[in-house]
Amino acid sequence: MTTRIAIIGAGLMGADHARIVAEELPGAALQVVCDMDAARAKAVADRLGAKDVGSDPEEVIARSDVDAVIIASPDFTHAPLSLACIRAGKKVLCEKPLSQSSQECLAVIEAEQAAGARYVQLGFMRRFDPSYVEMTAALAAGTLGRPLMMHNFHRNLETPAAEFTGAMAITNSAPHEFDVVRHVLGTEYTSISAFQPTRSDALVAPVVMVLETEGGQLVTIEINNNAAYGYDVRAELVGEAASISMNHVAYTRLDRAQRQSTTFEADWRGRYFDAYRQQNRAFLRFAQGEAFPEQGASAWDGYAAAVVAEAGVTALASGVKTAVAMIDRPEVYA
Repeated sequence: MTTRIAIIGAGLMGADHARIVAEELPGAALQVVCDMDAARAKAVADRLGAKDVGSDPEEVIARSDVDAVIIASPDFTHAPLSLACIRAGKKVLCEKPLSQSSQECLAVIEAEQAAGARYVQLGFMRRFDPSYVEMTAALAAGTLGRPLMMHNFHRNLETPAAEFTGAMAITNSAPHEFDVVRHVLGTEYTSISAFQPTRSDALVAPVVMVLETEGGQLVTIEINNNAAYGYDVRAELVGEAASISMNHVAYTRLDRAQRQSTTFEADWRGRYFDAYRQQNRAFLRFAQGEAFPEQGASAWDGYAAAVVAEAGVTALASGVKTAVAMIDRPEVYA
């Protein structure tokens, strides 16, 4: 049986998802590419062999020839369109964030509670990256002993816009770290502190956060959106008996003129292509009736990321350690 998938949003991420559906997902069909820019939707659809195009996302979600949906439209549309998918009874893979507003995330959670089932898988794809998978396995196997700390840094070549701020580093970039650390450690945060050094120019400076967890661990996260040298994400998980670190991913090394060098990706898409592919395969199985993916992120995880990001913005502005306060986890996410 073929699962017919609609892609909402034909920009950078939407086109990548469309390519994965068309070329990497046996058992799936790229049914509709939807974008408010009709020419952009048609260009992606023609290139990848989609059956049809659309410009109204809610109409596309309601179509009888669409079985499941991938949302890759602008951030502010994610929660409303996820709600539309729940109303239509269709499984949806929604790019992060579910929303930058924890209250808007709660509306999605309440809709799933009312439906008595999960419909939303959130696109925190790092959970499927081999490095984090191996970290999680090493911790579960007892190899590391009790976890004590997890150090993370996330560096981009440059900010996507001149008006990018430290608060945006917390709400736009850091949620991947907020989520994957929760996933690896299997715990929630209790507090967050945030700091920012001073640059010599007008570019946004790095943001460094220190978080405490319910399990008694310390977590450090550096977000440097103007690292200048390339896209670079690494992590180290420190336990009482051992530590495990993520290696820089480079397929080759150049030896020349008494020097060694490796390259960095320009952005996240090359570094995490396989994670996206594995995530989308897991979503396809979910859409076909299997249980929610064990490694998958849910609407609850989107809410958790939004809550800690909100607390982080408060901590950065105030210079004071800020509590992370969440509602009790609903039964549907147990």
